[in-house]
Amino acid sequence: MGLNKNKGLSTLIGDVSEIYTKELGLDKNQVSLIEIEKITPNPFQPRKVFDEAALNELANSIKEYGLIQPIIVLKKNDKFILVAGERRLRATEILGEKNILAFVSDSDETKLRELALIENIQRENLNPIELAHSYKDLIEVHNITQENLAELIHKSRTQITNTLRLLNLDEKTQELIIQGKISQGHAKVLVGLDKKDEKMLVDSIVGQKLNVRDTEKIVQKIKNKEKIQEDVEFENSMQNLKQILNKIGFSCTHKKNNLIIHLENTTKIKKLTKFLD
Repeated sequence: MGLNKNKGLSTLIGDVSEIYTKELGLDKNQVSLIEIEKITPNPFQPRKVFDEAALNELANSIKEYGLIQPIIVLKKNDKFILVAGERRLRATEILGEKNILAFVSDSDETKLRELALIENIQRENLNPIELAHSYKDLIEVHNITQENLAELIHKSRTQITNTLRLLNLDEKTQELIIQGKISQGHAKVLVGLDKKDEKMLVDSIVGQKLNVRDTEKIVQKIKNKEKIQEDVEFENSMQNLKQILNKIGFSCTHKKNNLIIHLENTTKIKKLTKFLD
């Protein structure tokens, strides 16, 4: 697509309504009636979940008022690849229609991913995991930083980072977030736990209907327990080191995180140097 990193991406994000005309060379005054069976989904579509009730509602609207906004497709040989309008396409299929109105472009297929990402990232009804994948893909496609993306889409860097961190969660946890069984508030608390603790807490959230505050309390207890275990391991390791040094003739004093080795003369210094070598 030849985008100049931030400038090009900013141009796309700045005015989605003109993307299709400028980037795909569409004439918005011309539409075609194409066969639905010849349309394949956009492989880079971030949205994976479609609400059935909402689709039926849209289908009823299309049945009564017609398809007000045609879908957009790219022509590839005798087939078409969907760029925008998957909900409209699905709703039309529900009605049993064989054809659908579409803006057709024969532009380069490489633009598919960028256009799908830009269109979807501006929607407010993406679930947190879909949004995280959109952020990740935009960063990778355009080779930009989280700070750049935050500026471009007018979100805080913290919001971008927290959303991206959701992709570190177990796939089963992500699926529960997609299904709405775990809220984004719960999800943010789960990030950073080991997989065993994550699974235990996820089961508790779903099974016992834990709210976010209760979940935070449990996570804090887990982290405090881990801190205590780390302190015990550190203390044991320090004592072992002290015993080793005592056995080879060095006097040591241990206090909290400090181990002081007493070197009375140059002989001790040389001995320690040789030991460290």
